[in-house]
Amino acid sequence: MARTKLKKAEIHALFARLAEALPEPTTELDYKDPFTLLVAVVLSAQSTDVGVNKATRTLFAEADTPEAMAALGEEGVKRHIKTLGLFNSKAKNVVELSRALSQEHGGELPRDRAALEKLPGVGRKTANVVLNTAFGEPTIAVDTHIFRVSNRTGLAPGKTVREVEDELVRVVPSEFARDAHHWLILHGRYTCKARKPDCPSCRIADLCKFKEKTPAPAG
Repeated sequence: MARTKLKKAEIHALFARLAEALPEPTTELDYKDPFTLLVAVVLSAQSTDVGVNKATRTLFAEADTPEAMAALGEEGVKRHIKTLGLFNSKAKNVVELSRALSQEHGGELPRDRAALEKLPGVGRKTANVVLNTAFGEPTIAVDTHIFRVSNRTGLAPGKTVREVEDELVRVVPSEFARDAHHWLILHGRYTCKARKPDCPSCRIADLCKFKEKTPAPAG
């Protein structure tokens, strides 16, 4: 992990390059509205986006509102998501959060962190994803990819997820704040990979403070 932190000008250059390559980044989870986004994010814990999208394709065809999801019940939800890890607890949370939304929020997703985090199965990271992707808030949900990229590059080093999140909120330039979450996830997923980062094709490699860069292939 990097020990040297990026300077202000380097951070601006990093995001400018990521923005140039992908002007309108977004989540790779399939969803129709804030509610289906929330369900997809809850289901994504310890599962791939591809796997979640496969499960929600049939789930959302049968139930895409809090009322319909609550009526479907745990067994009904399990039928669609049994290919995902932790599907028993996920089905319970999806039904309970759907019931809470229906009974306490009129079937609408609250645009409020505290209210979101009171929903079953919704923690800070999930709330951050929903606030950012559904409502355009400049929040950053630090997953394993963002944690790795932030530490490796020197962008926002930290020992814990919350340390990295707080540092990112502090250092990301305001014009890039809304989309930073998606740029960093996608960069970690496809370029700055865990086992063998693709440094030769990385557009921010010259800014990155990671010393053990993957060398370019010989020849």
